[in-house]
Amino acid sequence: MNIEEFFELSAGKWFSHRTSHHLAFKQSEDGKSDIVIEMLEADHPEVIKLCQQYEIEPSAASCGARVTWNGTMEWDEEKHQGSTVLATVPSADNPDEGKLLREMGYAEKAPVAGSYKMGNDGALTLITEYETMWSEERLWFASPNLRMRVSVLKRFGGFSMASFTSEIRVGSTAVSTKATEAANAVTATAS
Repeated sequence: MNIEEFFELSAGKWFSHRTSHHLAFKQSEDGKSDIVIEMLEADHPEVIKLCQQYEIEPSAASCGARVTWNGTMEWDEEKHQGSTVLATVPSADNPDEGKLLREMGYAEKAPVAGSYKMGNDGALTLITEYETMWSEERLWFASPNLRMRVSVLKRFGGFSMASFTSEIRVGSTAVSTKATEAANAVTATAS
């Protein structure tokens, strides 16, 4: 699976359940979100604008996505909602690795560029360095409609958090339906 196929398979509406472990406080908390992922072509105006923001030639982007979320965390009553645009810029040497540009980071509400690597096992690893923290996230599909994520977030002052997230597809787009059918065909052939 390449990065474009991963994004295509991710398109749709997801129910997300996350358990986060705050290692410094020896506490955990649950969170639930509705997530909508919309695939964007490399020449989409928002992808072009994001590339320009990072002073990267827009033609270097391979694909993009708009991610919108609406959720709650166990410890607070506050709604956690937002939206961001992502763009992938593959390395010239290896298209399975490159930069992941984000309009807004997950850990800090500011634009951030990280790196991605597609593994031979179809898992996507994202590494992002923020101003005050570092994160590593690994995403993979257990099936076309079940996506898993594990992440580690480390603050430079020593604070760490680890989380596990399962995401179940509850709605799809034409692109994700096509990707699901393709994934099912590959699974059926492999059996």
